[in-house]
Amino acid sequence: MKLQQLRYLCEVAKRGLNLSDAAAALYTSQPGISKQIRLLEEELGVEILVRNGKRVVDVTEPGRIILNIAERILRDTENLKQVGREFGAEDSGALAIATTHTQARYALPPVIQRFIQRYPKVRLSLREGSPQQISELMLAGEADIAIITEAYEQFEDLVTLPCYQWNRCVITPLKHPLLKERQLTLDLIARYPIITYDFAFSGDSPIKRAFDTRGIKPNVALTAIDADVIKAYVELGLGIGILAKMAFDPARDFGLRLIDASHLFEPSTTRIGIRRHAYLRGYVYDFIEMFAPHLTRRIVEATMRGEGSQYEL
Repeated sequence: MKLQQLRYLCEVAKRGLNLSDAAAALYTSQPGISKQIRLLEEELGVEILVRNGKRVVDVTEPGRIILNIAERILRDTENLKQVGREFGAEDSGALAIATTHTQARYALPPVIQRFIQRYPKVRLSLREGSPQQISELMLAGEADIAIITEAYEQFEDLVTLPCYQWNRCVITPLKHPLLKERQLTLDLIARYPIITYDFAFSGDSPIKRAFDTRGIKPNVALTAIDADVIKAYVELGLGIGILAKMAFDPARDFGLRLIDASHLFEPSTTRIGIRRHAYLRGYVYDFIEMFAPHLTRRIVEATMRGEGSQYEL
């Protein structure tokens, strides 16, 4: 059995059982992948893939078990390499962070500035996306840590630790009628077209839950991932915006006005997400603590080992 065979198998599964796509991703040939997976099946004595002629159409029941083990072996292999890299060069390497635009634009800059000053040889990369995309990037091994607020509960392989709580505001153009109201309510918000995040009215988000609880149907005119896009369309007069309060900057957003909406929606908790059993280099622990000072290396390691209850604010 070879690690190469396990990599081929996992890549085929990742590419939706498309051998051609897997071969292209691995810079090898389709027949080569087929041959190596056949050899693995012969060695293990079971069929892993269900074939219809030259096409792979499914994974067998024992194949699913083998695939899970193969993925774990490859993760552990990468962890071994990480150990070697850490002790060979403790202050250099790479750190990929999957996060939303709001976190990347408004919460992370001072942390990243401090981190780069301390670790100038570490190559940082930000992978922005929706909460669902962030979780998928993590589980695919394409990011080391996630900074996420929504849609993390369903992923059992992701350990999450709370960083801080935040709430929302309503933004309007200058001289909007809402600015004359003494108290902002959901009924008042529902009178106007709403521009907000893609995920605000999906799943069990606090915004959706607040309107559903009151039986109010809002007029959602436009949704976007990017807080700056939301603000741009509100400034054009296309509606009012609901967004994270941290995304409003009075020094820059002088064409808009803010109304606090924290009394209308439950607060959300931003969390650090880490793959369970991942090996983290020393500078990753430092980054986490810079972002959330209460998340020391001891707490993070204990949580990842499953010791005690999961840490909460």
